[in-house]
Amino acid sequence: MRVRSLPGTYIGSSKTGRPRYTPPEGAATIRDKLGQWEEFVHSRDELDPLVIMAAAHYQFEAIHPFADGNGRTGRILNILMLVERGLLEEPVLYLSRYIIRRKEEYYDRLLAVTEHGAWEEWPAFMLAGVEDSCREALELISTIQYLQRAMPRELRDTVSTADADLPDLLFERPYCRIQDVMDRCGVSRPTATNWLNRLVDSGALTSTRAGRHRLFINHRFLDALAA
Repeated sequence: MRVRSLPGTYIGSSKTGRPRYTPPEGAATIRDKLGQWEEFVHSRDELDPLVIMAAAHYQFEAIHPFADGNGRTGRILNILMLVERGLLEEPVLYLSRYIIRRKEEYYDRLLAVTEHGAWEEWPAFMLAGVEDSCREALELISTIQYLQRAMPRELRDTVSTADADLPDLLFERPYCRIQDVMDRCGVSRPTATNWLNRLVDSGALTSTRAGRHRLFINHRFLDALAA
């Protein structure tokens, strides 16, 4: 993504469409501010990493360095900063959901920092989001673990001859193809097709077509991810 260079960028109200905030202009100015932002992100001072994440998110959105995609990029950077600081081993925290659900409040609090220096309220808002997102992530993990424990039992009842790798394959992503089962389990196409069809008949999977391919969907897993 290139740093924006054209003037006239502003952040408008979703209700009135009127400008609420005008970010800095000029590619050189934006690059300079991004350089300062990067130094702050990688500083090793006494601030808590969560506070640094919250402050850095405000700064990034205030700089608004790109013509498009600043919100998405900023939300991704939140999680990558927590990974970089060792608070997460994998980028599994879906903090974006918290922000999107509270979009108007989110913009109000960003603007309050700019206009009134409301720095105490801003980190509190973001930390509440981390707490909320952690709780939801733990609930999702618990649900997926329950489904993973249940699947082998369902396979034994439905496809007693199925390879031991099949349950793992069905939870690596919410869907698979016949070829995926053949490759992973080392079985023939008729065997893989028979296993998957029997799981569809039992209700463990559903199936649909995508072009030439028939996809077998672990719908309970997909529903948990989409909840």
